[in-house]
Amino acid sequence: MQLTNKQKNLLELIREYVSERKENPTGYGFHKYLSSRGMEDSLKSVMQVIGSLEKKELIRRDESRKIYMVENRNYANLENIFSIPVYGLASCGEALAYADDSAENYLQISRTLFHQTDPKKMFAVKALGDSMDKAGINDGDYVIFEKYRDENYFYLEGKIVVAVINGMATIKVFKKVEKEIIGLFPYSTNNVHQPIYIHQSDSILIAGIFKRVLPVKYISI
Repeated sequence: MQLTNKQKNLLELIREYVSERKENPTGYGFHKYLSSRGMEDSLKSVMQVIGSLEKKELIRRDESRKIYMVENRNYANLENIFSIPVYGLASCGEALAYADDSAENYLQISRTLFHQTDPKKMFAVKALGDSMDKAGINDGDYVIFEKYRDENYFYLEGKIVVAVINGMATIKVFKKVEKEIIGLFPYSTNNVHQPIYIHQSDSILIAGIFKRVLPVKYISI
């Protein structure tokens, strides 16, 4: 089954909406969702695409005009899937997990989940521990980061990062404590976790900036 790029994108966005919000949108509600994400398509244009997807039997609408996905085996949007490397474990507690330089494996991910990020700049680590659970990062989750190559830490203030300290990787909130002191702070319901304080002259690499969590509870084993 042939779809236009616009039809493919909107179909994946409908799937994402239902997965994230656990509800089915109306055409109007879906248009508001797109607008909140900075997509400027008119309501008329969105409704036309919804109508075309309904004709292709990829979605259906009920009496209240809510949209439902239809599993159609004649369609598979494989072009919308890309791979990113998984670089081992990153501790969400103390900086204890080794940051391996080579990918252990790869994750298959929909481009729809990352509209504004270059796939070549993305990588994943597996979270270890619970010191970032208030950010939705739990033990065993896949955490997606965008590579960071700038030595200027000004833009990192308050962001979740994966930092490599003396060869050990850890996920924390980046904060400038004093002129030359950096703090890597936990964000946890478990108050046993403490910040890590480092000097700018220490061996530290901010490897990536947090983009998204892919919880293991959604992964079939």
